[in-house]
Amino acid sequence: MNTLLEKPIELTLSELDEIRHVEADAVMGTYARNPVLFVRGEGATLWDSHGKSYLDFLGGIAVISVGHCHPHVTATIAEQAGKLVHVSNLFYNEFQGKLAAKLCDLTGMERVFFCNSGAEASECALKLARKWGKQNKSEAAIEIVTFSGSFHGRTMGAVTATAQPKYQTPFAPLVPGFHYADRNDLAAAERLIGANTCAVFLEPIQGESGIHPMTPEFMQGLRKLCDERNVLLIADEVQCGMGRTGDFLAIQGYGVLPDVVTMAKGLANGFPIGACLARGEAAHTLVPGDHGSTFAGQPLACAAAWATLEVLENENLMQNAAEVGAYLKGELEALKAKHPDRISEVRGKGLMLGMDFATPQAKTAQTELREAGIIVNATSENTLRFLPPLNVTKEDCRRVVQEIECFLQNNPA
Repeated sequence: MNTLLEKPIELTLSELDEIRHVEADAVMGTYARNPVLFVRGEGATLWDSHGKSYLDFLGGIAVISVGHCHPHVTATIAEQAGKLVHVSNLFYNEFQGKLAAKLCDLTGMERVFFCNSGAEASECALKLARKWGKQNKSEAAIEIVTFSGSFHGRTMGAVTATAQPKYQTPFAPLVPGFHYADRNDLAAAERLIGANTCAVFLEPIQGESGIHPMTPEFMQGLRKLCDERNVLLIADEVQCGMGRTGDFLAIQGYGVLPDVVTMAKGLANGFPIGACLARGEAAHTLVPGDHGSTFAGQPLACAAAWATLEVLENENLMQNAAEVGAYLKGELEALKAKHPDRISEVRGKGLMLGMDFATPQAKTAQTELREAGIIVNATSENTLRFLPPLNVTKEDCRRVVQEIECFLQNNPA
């Protein structure tokens, strides 16, 4: 037990209602909240304001990579906060350079731009790609190809890259120059990659659309196609990276080296930080004045990320993600075999898995599992998504699968 949090934090019903009332009046209604207030976390467990515990199989949407309130990360943040939180990027800081070097070593990239979120990492990648296209191809080479079901963020460039109309339609007109192919359709991508294409941008495993992996043949074919047509291949690893699939980057599992990588979410175990990494000519495209961010790469964020990487390696959490993820996938597939009329598909790799119900029951399942003390996420009416911390155990997985089976038994099709 974390010594700072040994005493449970509990609120009365009236206090919780007051929090919800104030938020309803003062916070823009951009989130559909679940009726739970979490006040404490440790490892893969959360506690709500009434002292009830939950197994967290969402992990803040792939953010909690090494477990809630990991002692080493927590201590590093506390120590750094007592020394120096922020200094302008007009000066050096202690952690930024060595964090960048470590990330390059882990990814095969050469240089890093730090930012604060996945959307910001996407924006950096898009700007980098367009400038690279103008410098290395022609002034007209600003077009970017993305894929159906993708999600790259909610800023204007990132939402335009996100090939899902439900995220785009309210904010039209979008940024020009984007084209969309069906995922895993190499022929469709080939038709769209032309003389004016500067980049192809994709998630090796799509997250927000319900965990959809790219096939090895597609990924390897896309790398070959980008090489032949002098186009950057950008891997969005915001959700699928940081060891979640068993490799540091999901794309490494395909044997493919991208030109640009975007990261965020689990990079600092909950502290906001993002990164855009590049190699080759792309690594030298942006120069002083081209891009920047006030808070990006600050000492506190970089210290948190450095500590998270230490834990990831020292505790062998990538290996755990591979082994426990394979176990969880196997248990879900066994449940599918037992209930073939209820579960239609299990997808994903490592601790990034999706399960489809044969009928629209996912949102009901999300609610009933939460009531049973399991946090998962319904990405659609049919799909549950599992993104637990990478230190989750097989015992934790067994409990989740058992609760899903209870749901199936209690909710006939």
